[in-house]
Amino acid sequence: MAHSLAGKVGFVTGASSGIGEAVARELARRGADVALAARRIERLEALAAEIRAMGRRAAVLSCDVTREGDLDDAVARTIAEFGRIDIVFANAGFGVSGSLESLSIEDYRRQFETNVFGALRTVQATLPELKRTRGRLAITGSVLGHVASWYQSAYCMSKFAVRALAGSLRRELEPSGVSVTLISPGYVKTEIHQVDNLGGRHPEATHRLEWLRMPAGKAARQIVSAVVARRRERIITVHGRLFVYLDRYLPWLPYWVIRFSRWLRYRPNRRSRVN
Repeated sequence: MAHSLAGKVGFVTGASSGIGEAVARELARRGADVALAARRIERLEALAAEIRAMGRRAAVLSCDVTREGDLDDAVARTIAEFGRIDIVFANAGFGVSGSLESLSIEDYRRQFETNVFGALRTVQATLPELKRTRGRLAITGSVLGHVASWYQSAYCMSKFAVRALAGSLRRELEPSGVSVTLISPGYVKTEIHQVDNLGGRHPEATHRLEWLRMPAGKAARQIVSAVVARRRERIITVHGRLFVYLDRYLPWLPYWVIRFSRWLRYRPNRRSRVN
């Protein structure tokens, strides 16, 4: 039986789609009120209406995690409306892909600004409240934060950095009663494969490994359960856990599997990461 979150307040970045949207919905399903932070307000409004229909409260917060001040304002509005924050999902992110020769330093900087510094800004803005409530912090990493893949050096670097951040914060915040859970998804049904290196969305893009992807709702149930239980990390999908294990003990095998999957998915005219 799912653990009740009645009386708790969740704060989710990147809540307008994918894992963030599904996690926000799952928090509400378990009884929490939810602050929804993202750039696409129309999507947040639709999700908020759905959450309110469940009998829970929802706050819609226009927020760009790369812009100074946005997260501070979003947190202040959340506390003003709900009085507290108990669970934080630092989830906003996207993927830059391409060979080293095709990418500029600015591409790498853009990747880190969202995936790494966006997560860090989220932590800094919410930490005083999390310490007050002895709450739970979740940071979205990736299986590619464990297993590096070619043509994805920018994304892998960012997710390795996020994994290091979560590990350091876990030890640092333990005395204050704040738990830190690293979420490392494998293939989950999100829109990330439709987003190019500049953050533009291409709805027509398809995923050639669709059969392997876990529904976002199922992933969200596993994610929220792990965070509620204050687990150190949850690797989402069986294939994700297998890849991490094999990369550690049989590193030659994931190399050939990834190489084959890259061949299946290769598109010469696209510059977006598929995941």
